[in-house]
Amino acid sequence: MTTPIAADTRVLIVDDDAGARKLHSRFLADAPGFTVVGAVGTGRAAVEVIVRGGVDLVLLDMRLPDISGVEVLNRVRTLGPDSPDVLVISSSQDRVTVRQALAGHIVGYLVKPFTEDALAGRLQVYRSDLARSRAHTPELREVPLAQGEIDQLLSTGRVQVQAGQAARASSEPRASWRAAGAARAAGATLPKGISRVTLDEIVGALDPVMPLTAAALAAECTVSVATARRYLDYLVAAGAIDISHRYGKRGRPEVLYRLVPAPAP
Repeated sequence: MTTPIAADTRVLIVDDDAGARKLHSRFLADAPGFTVVGAVGTGRAAVEVIVRGGVDLVLLDMRLPDISGVEVLNRVRTLGPDSPDVLVISSSQDRVTVRQALAGHIVGYLVKPFTEDALAGRLQVYRSDLARSRAHTPELREVPLAQGEIDQLLSTGRVQVQAGQAARASSEPRASWRAAGAARAAGATLPKGISRVTLDEIVGALDPVMPLTAAALAAECTVSVATARRYLDYLVAAGAIDISHRYGKRGRPEVLYRLVPAPAP
């Protein structure tokens, strides 16, 4: 069970089209857990608002009249841990723009025009992921994707979502990644100490974006930390998950685990 988020997520809408700003503001007004704190039409105005603070999530268009959305994203990321999350909302579908956006550690990419349901679906996934990350590792932000992972995401077209399909696609990649992880881990005969039921549960609890520690995974699956580590070691050897490290002020770094992206078809 995840910890609920009490406060609303404060959203800034950035779009040069006044009609789009009004429409997306209306969409957000109907989305529980979200509050629009501003709507601006230029990149520079967006940066000014973000720097002042009080913004948790930015709905960012890539095509702006002064500086590009990519440049806004780059400037926002200079704020470090204080920078808000960014959900791209744009009609741009070229590989260069999408690649640059993904490199900026965005939480999603919705292609315009999209429906209210599509945006609501993406926001629901975002809130769920945020609650999960706070429940397990409150100080952890999203781990950057490696270049090869970005290339795989682009080659599978995961970010080029057509209108009306975004809500479904926002959850489909996770399902496909988990299926791929399970396939990588599957063998004719599992080694001693590895149960198929527990293995499937471990893979199902892992995420391709938000990493978990062995302790957090153990709590999620109701197993001991030693058991979680045994299964994680097996999955790492099978190529189903990646590891990274989080360095604190003291002690040894924590090991983080996440699913690797599904291979391109």
